[in-house]
Amino acid sequence: MLIDKNMNKQDLKNATGISSASIAKLGKGENITTDILLKICEVLDCRLEDIMETIKE
Repeated sequence: MLIDKNMNKQDLKNATGISSASIAKLGKGENITTDILLKICEVLDCRLEDIMETIKE
């Protein structure tokens, strides 16, 4: 999705104000807060379903 918006991870970090640690967690597929996901959706003009998936354990 970043490629579609002509952005990289640093651009996303700057546009959302989220920390480098949160960006790293995203890259590793680790848990992050809903607030961070909503900030990303706002910047990328998308819905939560567009950037995440639910995995049943």
